[in-house]
Amino acid sequence: MFKVASLQLEINDGQNKEERIAYTLGQMDQAREADLILLPEIWNIGYFSFDRYQEENETLDGPTISAVAAKARELNTYVFAGSFVEQQGGNLYNTSVMLDNQGAIIATYRKIHLFGYCSREKELLTPGRKVSVVHTELGVLGLSTCYDLRFPELYRRLMEAGAEVFLVTSAWPYPRLTSWVVLNQARALENLCYLVSCNCTGLNRGQRLLGHSMVVDPWGEILAGKVAGECIVSAVIDPCRVHQIRDEFPPLQDRVPEITGGENNFK
Repeated sequence: MFKVASLQLEINDGQNKEERIAYTLGQMDQAREADLILLPEIWNIGYFSFDRYQEENETLDGPTISAVAAKARELNTYVFAGSFVEQQGGNLYNTSVMLDNQGAIIATYRKIHLFGYCSREKELLTPGRKVSVVHTELGVLGLSTCYDLRFPELYRRLMEAGAEVFLVTSAWPYPRLTSWVVLNQARALENLCYLVSCNCTGLNRGQRLLGHSMVVDPWGEILAGKVAGECIVSAVIDPCRVHQIRDEFPPLQDRVPEITGGENNFK
């Protein structure tokens, strides 16, 4: 079992990147008892700050991930560092980063499903092409970002690759609260996985971010979360329970992949 803490950060357009990083490191100190800390999507400049993407993109060894990696090492905790605008090979990506408790990068994920509805993400960024699952001493973690929640086939792929816990970094806005809650629960329930989401709160370029980060168990029950303002959402996760439930309850075994696609190997 391990303790997870999702840092639901308030986005403040009045802060520059350096101030935002410093503030976030301070918030991480408040979750030092956690074995795994999550941060939101593009928290360092704000997801809806599309005018800053070109000027303030970084590489994996840039100031944002370097600072969070140092804090992970200091706290001796795993960190899903949220995402940032990554520049690589002339392209920009919405890239999330998984760090171990020594601050080493153990996995990255470039957001596959880019959002184009009232958003410039699809215009400015390049979609990722690979799913990301990482084996850790905590359990097997599947990485995802925000709009990905609307695409169940991604989470089925993560589950088939061994994921026991889905991690979701997000900047999900109002008014789509019902969608957010239902999708968090559905992705966990249909794959008999835990799901931990970390969403922003606050106001970014006129867009109200809805918060409501949560921890959902493999039955789709919300263990913690559903708060709008800045907070830390925490719970204890037991990956062994995933396998106990899958062994006892048959939906994953009862799939018919020769008709519907996918695999039947879920162990």
